[in-house]
Amino acid sequence: MINKRQIGLTGGIATGKTTVSNYLKTYHQLPVFDADIYAREAVEIGSEVLNQIVRRYGKDLLLPDRSLNRPKLGEIVFSQPSEKQWLEAQIHPQVRDRFFREIAALPQQSTAVLVIPLLFEAQMTDLVTEIWVVSCPGDRQIQRLMERDRLTLDQARARINSQMPLSEKCAQADVILDNSSTVAHLIQQIDVALMPDRDNRK
Repeated sequence: MINKRQIGLTGGIATGKTTVSNYLKTYHQLPVFDADIYAREAVEIGSEVLNQIVRRYGKDLLLPDRSLNRPKLGEIVFSQPSEKQWLEAQIHPQVRDRFFREIAALPQQSTAVLVIPLLFEAQMTDLVTEIWVVSCPGDRQIQRLMERDRLTLDQARARINSQMPLSEKCAQADVILDNSSTVAHLIQQIDVALMPDRDNRK
């Protein structure tokens, strides 16, 4: 299933993965596959995963249109590690299967980008040939997350603390993209990382 080059793009929540993936898709015209999209599809109305969630937590987790109340589910899983593990055990196999199908459809020598926020936690490193980690300072990460998702400081910290520490992800990266400065500086790093003889590997 491994093609010539499959870039595993990861990092902490709100570190700038979407900025990087959008640039790779629009400017470099690379196919981008996103685990978050597949995870949302896994809990669509009528899906088996959504049925399992309802059986575990009750119908109160559904909105009037029968779709999943994501904020309410988030309150549960981000405050209870065991429940987060249970939920991921339902969703991750669905996400992995979708990646396999998308990768199989690619030309053998193509370059693709797999955006997988939980690349290490979900043990999906076998799907990629190299790992890029988007990093930024912790205070900036918290600020971005609070503004993006309209969270309190405690809620933002809970979400960040529920993930593997960013320093541990960087330690396992082939490429570290520093998103502590400008978008132009970030883009410059992306362009260098795509070069065959790039010099920003660890």
